[in-house]
Amino acid sequence: MERKAQCMCGKLTIQVRGDPSITLACNCQNCQRRTGSVFGVGAYFDNHKITGREGTPKSFRVATESGNSVTTYFCSNCGSTLYIEAEMFTGMTGIPVGCFTDPGFPEPTLSAWNQSKYDWVQFPEHWLKLEKQAPNKS
Repeated sequence: MERKAQCMCGKLTIQVRGDPSITLACNCQNCQRRTGSVFGVGAYFDNHKITGREGTPKSFRVATESGNSVTTYFCSNCGSTLYIEAEMFTGMTGIPVGCFTDPGFPEPTLSAWNQSKYDWVQFPEHWLKLEKQAPNKS
């Protein structure tokens, strides 16, 4: 199965093959600020599953509380984040699930950084729940 994600204006696209290796709801403060919402939902694909990219993104790199870094790639025209490279997921590229605009997209299997989750947000009981990320070992 081929999937295509794009930014809001369509100037940036990324194509992937198959299902993600992991899909998660992240409640960290960086994702809250990046999305303007209370959490972000990202699907991480092994890099060999990326079949194409179009457009030239801008990027922004930030250190996380754990000491790992995250680089977001976004459209310089509309500002949408289209993909993410997280040091903790080496060899993978994360794509915000909403960029696929596919209501049938596979559901997340975990929620992360629950220590900064808004109290009124609830996730399904069958999801793995992580309070925070393990510290960077380097």
